[in-house]
Amino acid sequence: MELYTCAVTGHRPTRFKWKYNENNNGCKRLKKRMKEQFTLLYEKGVRRFYVGGALGVDMWAGEILLQMKELPDYKDIHLIVVLPFDGYNKTWDSQSKNRLQFLLNHSAENIIVGQRTQAPAVCYKLRNYYMINHADCLLAVYDDNRSIRSGTGMTVNYARKRELKIKLIHPDTGVVTIM
Repeated sequence: MELYTCAVTGHRPTRFKWKYNENNNGCKRLKKRMKEQFTLLYEKGVRRFYVGGALGVDMWAGEILLQMKELPDYKDIHLIVVLPFDGYNKTWDSQSKNRLQFLLNHSAENIIVGQRTQAPAVCYKLRNYYMINHADCLLAVYDDNRSIRSGTGMTVNYARKRELKIKLIHPDTGVVTIM
């Protein structure tokens, strides 16, 4: 089966042992593992990557993909940022807002799936479903712990229902599992 599009999901920094400390070795290992997986997916034909515009894995994935796109071998990467609703990031600190704005300015496409008048939880679910419905595979930074309710877990479960090929990167160990 050929793959062309990949959705990316994962937790926000508060769910990681290192929180917002991106200089932590665990965070560096995770980003390295993500880049390795993006490279493997690219080699299998994936050119379009959907990220959800959240802090943490979404942000890191977008930044890694844009860095790869700067290299001659990866110029045809298309980053699509899918946002839950306009203004969802209004409580973020200015550095985080600037990082997101950089992704939005350099992505191939920006999509807003919900509206401010809708419940935020509905918009986040719409965003996650949109990405899965437009993807051939899912790369998830997720420990597959189904006892903890999370948007990442729900996204992985929806991808399972859709029978997408799924790669999980364990957030603590960096171990990659293919489902």
